[in-house]
Amino acid sequence: MLDRVLEVLPAISIDTLLTLGILVALESILSADNAIALASLVQGIENPKLQKQALNLGLVAAFVLRVGLIFTATWVIKFWQFELAGAAYLLWLSAQYFSFKEDAEHHHHGPDYTSLWQIIPLLAFTDLAFSLDSVTTAIAVSEERWLVLTGGVLGIIALRFLAGLFIQWLKEFTHLQDAGYATVTLVGLRLLLKVFDSQLVPPEWLMISAIMICFLWGFSKREPAADVTDAVPINQPSQLGEGLAEVPPLIVEETLKIPESVTSDQD
Repeated sequence: MLDRVLEVLPAISIDTLLTLGILVALESILSADNAIALASLVQGIENPKLQKQALNLGLVAAFVLRVGLIFTATWVIKFWQFELAGAAYLLWLSAQYFSFKEDAEHHHHGPDYTSLWQIIPLLAFTDLAFSLDSVTTAIAVSEERWLVLTGGVLGIIALRFLAGLFIQWLKEFTHLQDAGYATVTLVGLRLLLKVFDSQLVPPEWLMISAIMICFLWGFSKREPAADVTDAVPINQPSQLGEGLAEVPPLIVEETLKIPESVTSDQD
């Protein structure tokens, strides 16, 4: 009896690990567009320290909502109203961004946020809207809730890592924020089509290809590097010059005056 148990356990563990690997890979792939959307939202806070705090707290709230979605997924997918709400929310975010006033260089900038509690709910519900597809797909891969939950935890960790990278990249690439909101529009439209007719939903390969095109466009132009002369203006006096300028002329003359004894010795 014990021998049979020992023979079965390795097979179960291998299958479990393979399923978990598939779920983690699925979460990581589907987290790319989610990560750039969250990083774009965080740009509404100017302070880099507050950006990290907002992202961390927002993802904690997102994880709580995602866990709730995992345990209620079989019930949620029965109601098209949830997908309609997710689609409307994502399209509202995108429309708000693209309708916002442009700067002098014709770049879009979303709304600014003065408080963490303004941005944290947006981050949590944005992740939830993106998770409507990924969680239902994960449930289709495995009916074991603890496996899907473990994949979701690892997916949140991957999401935090990717979002941190995108926050840095958004400062370096001109079109990346526009590309991020373009992916938000694509996901929102996909959810909307799914509500009206599932036959109209584009295949996964087409959706991934469209998102990849957005990413390629986002990384196509780098922000011009700051000129070195801008950091230290040429017409600015140096600290040494400023120090000498503050010394009274009489003291300077007395300091630079050569003693008469030295001149007489030279004669």
